[in-house]
Amino acid sequence: MLTVYRWALLVFLTAGAVQIFLAGLGAFKLLHGAGDPALDPHRTLGYALAGAAIIILILTLIARPGARAIVGAVLLVLMTVVLQSLLAQLADDHVIFGALHATDGLLILAIPAYLYVWTGHTAT
Repeated sequence: MLTVYRWALLVFLTAGAVQIFLAGLGAFKLLHGAGDPALDPHRTLGYALAGAAIIILILTLIARPGARAIVGAVLLVLMTVVLQSLLAQLADDHVIFGALHATDGLLILAIPAYLYVWTGHTAT
Protein backbone atom coordinates (compact mmCIF):
# COMPACT_ATOMS: atom_id res chain seq x y z
CA MET A 1 0.00 0.00 0.00
CA LEU A 2 2.98 2.28 0.54
CA THR A 3 3.71 2.05 -3.20
CA VAL A 4 0.16 3.16 -4.06
CA TYR A 5 0.49 6.03 -1.58
CA ARG A 6 3.78 7.16 -3.13
CA TRP A 7 2.31 6.97 -6.65
CA ALA A 8 -0.62 9.11 -5.49
CA LEU A 9 1.88 11.71 -4.28
CA LEU A 10 3.59 11.69 -7.69
CA VAL A 11 0.28 12.05 -9.52
CA PHE A 12 -0.64 14.96 -7.24
CA LEU A 13 2.70 16.65 -7.96
CA THR A 14 2.28 16.20 -11.70
CA ALA A 15 -1.25 17.59 -11.58
CA GLY A 16 0.09 20.47 -9.50
CA ALA A 17 2.57 21.35 -12.23
CA VAL A 18 -0.28 21.30 -14.76
CA GLN A 19 -2.28 23.50 -12.37
CA ILE A 20 0.46 26.15 -12.40
CA PHE A 21 0.51 26.03 -16.21
CA LEU A 22 -3.28 26.45 -16.35
CA ALA A 23 -3.15 29.41 -13.96
CA GLY A 24 -0.61 31.16 -16.17
CA LEU A 25 -2.52 30.30 -19.31
CA GLY A 26 -5.75 31.62 -17.83
CA ALA A 27 -4.13 34.80 -16.53
CA PHE A 28 -2.68 35.66 -19.92
CA LYS A 29 -5.94 34.80 -21.66
CA LEU A 30 -7.60 37.29 -19.31
CA LEU A 31 -5.10 39.93 -20.38
CA HIS A 32 -6.15 39.32 -23.98
CA GLY A 33 -9.84 39.73 -23.19
CA ALA A 34 -10.93 36.10 -22.86
CA GLY A 35 -13.09 36.81 -19.79
CA ASP A 36 -13.59 34.84 -16.59
CA PRO A 37 -14.05 31.41 -18.28
CA ALA A 38 -10.34 31.57 -19.14
CA LEU A 39 -9.68 30.29 -15.61
CA ASP A 40 -12.22 27.45 -15.75
CA PRO A 41 -9.65 24.70 -16.48
CA HIS A 42 -7.57 25.95 -13.51
CA ARG A 43 -10.64 25.92 -11.26
CA THR A 44 -11.70 22.46 -12.40
CA LEU A 45 -8.28 20.95 -11.78
CA GLY A 46 -8.18 22.75 -8.43
CA TYR A 47 -11.34 20.94 -7.34
CA ALA A 48 -9.87 17.65 -8.57
CA LEU A 49 -6.70 18.33 -6.55
CA ALA A 50 -8.83 18.95 -3.47
CA GLY A 51 -10.39 15.51 -3.96
CA ALA A 52 -6.96 14.00 -4.57
CA ALA A 53 -5.70 15.52 -1.30
CA ILE A 54 -8.52 13.73 0.55
CA ILE A 55 -7.62 10.47 -1.21
CA ILE A 56 -3.98 10.96 -0.19
CA LEU A 57 -5.08 11.42 3.41
CA ILE A 58 -7.05 8.15 3.24
CA LEU A 59 -4.09 6.36 1.64
CA THR A 60 -1.83 7.77 4.35
CA LEU A 61 -4.06 6.32 7.04
CA ILE A 62 -4.09 2.93 5.28
CA ALA A 63 -0.38 2.81 4.37
CA ARG A 64 0.67 4.03 7.84
CA PRO A 65 3.97 5.66 6.82
CA GLY A 66 4.15 7.43 10.18
CA ALA A 67 2.88 10.38 12.17
CA ARG A 68 4.83 12.89 10.06
CA ALA A 69 3.02 11.71 6.92
CA ILE A 70 -0.37 11.89 8.63
CA VAL A 71 0.28 15.47 9.76
CA GLY A 72 1.46 16.34 6.26
CA ALA A 73 -1.61 14.79 4.65
CA VAL A 74 -3.96 16.62 7.03
CA LEU A 75 -2.14 19.87 6.29
CA LEU A 76 -2.38 19.12 2.56
CA VAL A 77 -6.16 18.69 2.84
CA LEU A 78 -6.60 21.89 4.87
CA MET A 79 -4.47 23.95 2.51
CA THR A 80 -5.97 22.47 -0.66
CA VAL A 81 -9.63 22.17 0.30
CA VAL A 82 -10.12 25.08 2.69
CA LEU A 83 -7.40 27.68 2.31
CA GLN A 84 -7.15 27.74 -1.50
CA SER A 85 -10.90 28.27 -1.92
CA LEU A 86 -10.99 30.93 0.79
CA LEU A 87 -8.06 32.85 -0.68
CA ALA A 88 -9.53 32.67 -4.19
CA GLN A 89 -12.85 34.07 -2.96
CA LEU A 90 -11.18 36.84 -0.95
CA ALA A 91 -9.08 37.77 -3.99
CA ASP A 92 -12.23 39.07 -5.70
CA ASP A 93 -12.09 42.06 -3.32
CA HIS A 94 -8.40 42.31 -2.41
CA VAL A 95 -5.62 41.30 -4.81
CA ILE A 96 -3.22 40.44 -1.97
CA PHE A 97 -5.31 37.33 -1.37
CA GLY A 98 -4.77 36.34 -4.99
CA ALA A 99 -1.04 36.53 -4.41
CA LEU A 100 -1.44 34.44 -1.25
CA HIS A 101 -3.53 31.95 -3.27
CA ALA A 102 -0.58 31.48 -5.64
CA THR A 103 1.92 31.24 -2.78
CA ASP A 104 -0.25 28.68 -0.99
CA GLY A 105 -0.36 26.68 -4.23
CA LEU A 106 3.42 26.41 -4.23
CA LEU A 107 3.47 25.46 -0.54
CA ILE A 108 0.84 22.82 -1.28
CA LEU A 109 3.20 21.20 -3.78
CA ALA A 110 6.02 21.20 -1.25
CA ILE A 111 4.07 18.86 1.04
CA PRO A 112 3.68 15.85 -1.29
CA ALA A 113 7.20 16.42 -2.62
CA TYR A 114 8.57 16.23 0.91
CA LEU A 115 6.41 13.22 1.80
CA TYR A 116 7.44 11.39 -1.36
CA VAL A 117 11.14 11.88 -0.70
CA TRP A 118 10.81 11.20 3.02
CA THR A 119 8.83 7.97 2.62
CA GLY A 120 11.27 6.74 -0.03
CA HIS A 121 14.17 7.45 2.29
CA THR A 122 12.58 5.75 5.29
CA ALA A 123 11.46 2.71 3.25
CA THR A 124 15.01 1.80 2.25
